[in-house]
Order: sequence, then structure tokens, then C-alpha cells
Amino acid sequence: MTEAVNPRAVAWAETMRGHSLSQDALVRAHADSDARVGLTEPIGRLAREEWEAATLRPGAALASGAGYRAVEEEPDAERTCFERDRDRIVHSAAFRRLAGKTQVVVYPRDHQRTRLTHAVEVAQVATSIARGIGVNVTLADAIALGHDCGHGPGGHASEEAFDAFITEGFDHGPWGADVTLAGLNLCAETLDGIRNHSWSRPAPTTVEGEIVSWADRIAYCAHDLEDAIRAGIVTPAELPAEVVEIAGGTRREQLATFIRAVVATTARTGVVGMDAGAASALAALRRFNYERIYTRPDSLAQARAVIEVLHGLVEYYAGRPDLLPDASPDLHGDDLVRAAVTYVGGMTDRFAFDRAEEFLGWESSRLPRGIGRGA
Repeated sequence: MTEAVNPRAVAWAETMRGHSLSQDALVRAHADSDARVGLTEPIGRLAREEWEAATLRPGAALASGAGYRAVEEEPDAERTCFERDRDRIVHSAAFRRLAGKTQVVVYPRDHQRTRLTHAVEVAQVATSIARGIGVNVTLADAIALGHDCGHGPGGHASEEAFDAFITEGFDHGPWGADVTLAGLNLCAETLDGIRNHSWSRPAPTTVEGEIVSWADRIAYCAHDLEDAIRAGIVTPAELPAEVVEIAGGTRREQLATFIRAVVATTARTGVVGMDAGAASALAALRRFNYERIYTRPDSLAQARAVIEVLHGLVEYYAGRPDLLPDASPDLHGDDLVRAAVTYVGGMTDRFAFDRAEEFLGWESSRLPRGIGRGA
């Protein structure tokens, strides 16, 4: 070698086999590790299912065996069915690609949220509520992490773009459950929560799904506002008085207020919901975001560009099925168009807009803010 290996790299390499004491064959992560627990046997799936049945509140979804899946599976020895669902979602390509998809700002930079960080924040809100209510935290976590996997590049504008090609219309909830995540063979309860998390959809069939519906709105109302303040789009002083008086002016205060409101209201009434005062403040915050962030002129111009690009990409790939990965050469008509929407819908912002430059001849200056190479 012409150069000496960095001492830090050498030290890291020396830990390949871990650490063990001479008198036993036990391998530890650290040379001075002494972490101990009082276990005598592993806590497997059956023990966890028994714990759920004994401790969760009436109405909670209980894990049972392998769960209700489209393709029957044998139960896992260690994990409940909802734990398996959560793991499958986290390790899926669709979940990873959320890191490159728009939350509010196309191709976000620095501290702005992505669809991935949004999903993680929704999961935090959902699990907090689920713990407070005493229902299935793992199912709420799985639904929350997977709820936006059906989103296309460029945010909600992609739904309008794809509507033109899908007979039943493109809705990211059903599309995520029935198309994007279909290959994971998730449980019916997980898919139902993902499919129906939007308030315009039918109610989810589980308490945990209802929780995620609230958690999604609570999380995005608070964090979209925080992103907009950091970007200089709005200022805290412009917030409606009702929001500040009831829920506070910061994301931390708002999350705490709304999470506690759902937990307290559900504990008092038995119905997943929010008291009228807190709900009014949440509605006022969402209305403020809608008027001042989502539908401001720059956002509408961004949406128009996204729609035009995605329209063009779907038409391009539908006309060149050989470019669609794993597509059958026999695809034609509506099936071919649907395959093109599936492929384009899975793209990240950067990949989609790079293809617009490469295949559609888009100039970088015409792309939404944050996408152009010079931005």
C-alpha cells in the first residue's frame, strides 16, 4: 500500500470478531461490557400475544398467529404479525424512496421535511396516542410508517397528475396499500389503515387505524408550519390567535396539546377523537397552512410544473414499454398505462426530474424550485 491506513480504520477493523473473555465463549460488543438482564428464556411471539391479550384495552387489535394475509403464511417464532409488517415496511424500497420525495417543498434540502421524516414523525405521534389509550402500539406504528408509501414524486400534485390515467382516480392511500406495498403481503389490518388514513376516505376498521388518521393530520399541520417559518414563508406572529391560545406557537407545544387531547377525549368517551376546543385549533392551523403555504402562488406554480412533468413521463414510458423494469412485453392498453403510472409514481423527485431533462427535453430552469441543478 502506498499510504498508511488511518488509525481509526485500523481500530475499527480490529473489532471484527468482537470481544470475549478467556474463560468463556461469549462474545461482547465492547471490551468492558457488563450489561445484564434477568432473562431465562427468549420472549417469543406467543408470549407477546399473551401479553397483548392480558393488557391491551377492549377494542384494541390483537395480533394472532400469522395474521390475515392475502397469501397465507406460517407464524413467525419471534415476532407478532404486526411486528413483521412493520419490519417489512421499514426494509422496503418504497419506504426508503420516501427520503427523496416531497413533503411540501420539491426536493427538500437542509432541515426541510421529506415524506420519510414525515412518516417517522407520524409514527411518533401515533405510538404516543396508542400508548396513552392502551391499544396496539405496533400496529399503529406499522400503519403510520407505511401510510404515505403510495405518494408519487412532487407531493400531492402527483395525485392530480396520475388521475388522468387511472380510471378510478389516483389516491395515495389505496394506491400504497393495493399497488406499492402489495408485494409485502401485509396483514389486512395494516393495509386497511394505510388505505383509509385520509379523512376523505371511509373510516379504518381498527382503533389503531383511526389513531393514525389523527396522527397524520397532527404531525403535518405542526411540522409543515415549522418548515414554512424556517423558510421565511410565514412568521409566528401571523398565526391565528385561536391556535396560539389553545395549542401554542411552536411545533413542540402543538404536538403535546393535540396528542393529549386525543388521548384524554378517547379515554373519556371511548371514541377516538378530540374535544371541540382542540379540534377547532387544529382546524384553524390547517386552514392557515392551506391558505398561506399550500396554495400560495409559488406552491401552485410548483404543482403545475410537477403535473406537467409527470404527465409527460407517464406518456413517455407508456409509449416505450421496453423501458419499464420487469414489465411484460404483452402489456397494452390500460394495463400498460397503469404499469407506467406505477413506475413513475415510485420515482423520487430527483430521479423523476432528471428523466424530464433527459427524455422530455425540460430545461433545468423550468423545473420546480429546488430541483434545478443550479438551485
